Amino acid sequence: MTAVWTAGAILVAGLAVVITLWRTSRHRNDFLTQEQRITFETLHTAWSAAPPLRAGLVPEAAKKSAKHLRTLLGTPALALTDESEVVAWEGSGDHHAADAMTLARDVFATGRTRAFDIACDEPDCTVHTAVLAPLAVEGRVVGVLAAYSREPSAGLVRATNEVARWASGQLELAELDRSRTRLVEAEVRALRAQISPHFIYNSLSAIASYVRTNPERARTLLLDFADFTRYSFRRAGDFTTLAEELRSIDQYLALERARFGERLQVTLQIAPEVLPVTVPFLCLQPLVENAVRHGMEGKVGPGRISILAADAGQEAHITIEDDGIGMDPEALRRTLAGQVGATAGIGLGNIDERLRRCYGDDYGLVVETAEGLGTKVSVRVPKYRAGVHA
Repeated sequence: MTAVWTAGAILVAGLAVVITLWRTSRHRNDFLTQEQRITFETLHTAWSAAPPLRAGLVPEAAKKSAKHLRTLLGTPALALTDESEVVAWEGSGDHHAADAMTLARDVFATGRTRAFDIACDEPDCTVHTAVLAPLAVEGRVVGVLAAYSREPSAGLVRATNEVARWASGQLELAELDRSRTRLVEAEVRALRAQISPHFIYNSLSAIASYVRTNPERARTLLLDFADFTRYSFRRAGDFTTLAEELRSIDQYLALERARFGERLQVTLQIAPEVLPVTVPFLCLQPLVENAVRHGMEGKVGPGRISILAADAGQEAHITIEDDGIGMDPEALRRTLAGQVGATAGIGLGNIDERLRRCYGDDYGLVVETAEGLGTKVSVRVPKYRAGVHA
């Protein structure tokens, strides 16, 4: 998957550079050669067709991409279908659009490019032959590209087949986009599901206990609870800023302090330089919830938690440490390895995987723990990373 994304990013970046050079050269009298001009114009057309294709075979996007695909092939007409209907027709002879799905059924059945003669009673019609090529994603035909022309030719068959292969690559990237989005949403839902119902119940109980004795504090805590839950269950974005994540953590800790009182002692050291750094959404709050749970559970005396966010040049270094009951290192290893049945800590494996996917394997969680000796979780994130923004 990483290789596919890297190749796609390189292709888009390369095409963007080519188009920039072409546009710059157009304003000079000594514009390269005719062959080079044709190459640039072809790449520009392909570059223009790519974004709507990345939206998938939906009518609005398909109509935009069909225009550029027809320019690439130089045919009088071109159609795009999904598995059930014609989603775009571009060019003349649109009275043949109704028959396109009938021709496409053979391509769906065989997965091969096919050529057909088109009968037409209109003397001025430019559509007399059709070449239909499959649009495949992960080996499954999801649509058909149909190129319509006046005369059949082997060149048109080859060209249609190659353009369809290129379009299939764009559709596959679109599917990867959607898969990635679904995966991230599922991971965040999993983290939200692990927000302890007992925390919600205990928070509301603590707030209720202040309603008569200290109404102003009850009001403040209620606003903290509302802001915390609004942030935790928001829908927008895979990423947030460190400042926003820490703000949510501060609200969470305010609610826990209302419950534990002076037994919960928290130390925060935050470098202002790292507050704008982008981090995956909900990558720190579950770590703090773990620290509270393991820092307070089973302890008679106070529990101490420290949160440090330091500026380390090109990176931000974040540590969350407690002096609580710790974790079994073997259970922790199974959790980080994603093994079924591992339950050491809220979402640790989830967060570790998300960090590695965003930044690379060098940026996973580092956990130091032993039973009875507390836990220290360290997170490193680069200050800047292409494609990562809140």
